[in-house]
Amino acid sequence: MSLDRRQFLTAALAVAGGTMLATGDALAATDPKAKPAAPAIKKTPPKPPVIKKKIIAIDAGHGGKDPGAIGATGIYEKLITMSVALDLAKRLEATKRYDVVLTRNNDTFIALSDRVRLARAGASALMISLHADSIPTNPDASGFSVYTLSEKASDGMAAALADRENAADLVGGIDLTKHSKHVKTILLDLMSRETSNNSLMMAATMVDTLHPPFSALHHPHRQANFAVLRAPDIPAVLVEMGFLSNKNDEKQLKTKTYQQKLAERLHVGIDRHFFNA
Repeated sequence: MSLDRRQFLTAALAVAGGTMLATGDALAATDPKAKPAAPAIKKTPPKPPVIKKKIIAIDAGHGGKDPGAIGATGIYEKLITMSVALDLAKRLEATKRYDVVLTRNNDTFIALSDRVRLARAGASALMISLHADSIPTNPDASGFSVYTLSEKASDGMAAALADRENAADLVGGIDLTKHSKHVKTILLDLMSRETSNNSLMMAATMVDTLHPPFSALHHPHRQANFAVLRAPDIPAVLVEMGFLSNKNDEKQLKTKTYQQKLAERLHVGIDRHFFNA
């Protein structure tokens, strides 16, 4: 391998320095008047770099007075989402790679705008919102799906679902009052593009991670105007873990084993997104 001029000079100086040091040591050994060599300075090994933890906002859909979808046997969506959210949070924190922000940690009603506010206040690197779908008029619909934000829903089903989820209240925007209208437009556009790109990559990773082992809805990556996905500075996905209006999906979703398996795969998906694990 050839060396350029700088590499050659650096190597030559290193060799010359080593030769001069060896010669000096030899003279010191034979010349009683020679000054003793200075003691070698013991170098402290460098400290391993501190890996900054990723902050993940986990949003358990619905809660309190808002039960969400109700299954054929009466199971509430809010209970399933809370169970999976707590399990996922535990798994993430156990790795020491993540800190977790839970938008709720019990059966409490949290406004949609407050869910986004909590995620943003925690400087979250990702927001993942957990839900279980329901279409009573189509009991055959089954499987998970992953949503990212779109001003125009990708299909009628997504639009109808977004309308239901957003009915609780309206999401607030961010404060850019100190900037001109032109600057606001540019900043929001740049921020939104970056956030959208990261959200799309997260959704693709999550779909690949969940399927298999879980069954997926036809075209599992979908887009809708969900309020919890609207933060312009936080990549976000909404995971519909299955359909409570489908007997088989409901039977699985309400079991602890299935919920734990979902949390485990969601954890794997997050690891893959951030660490290529």
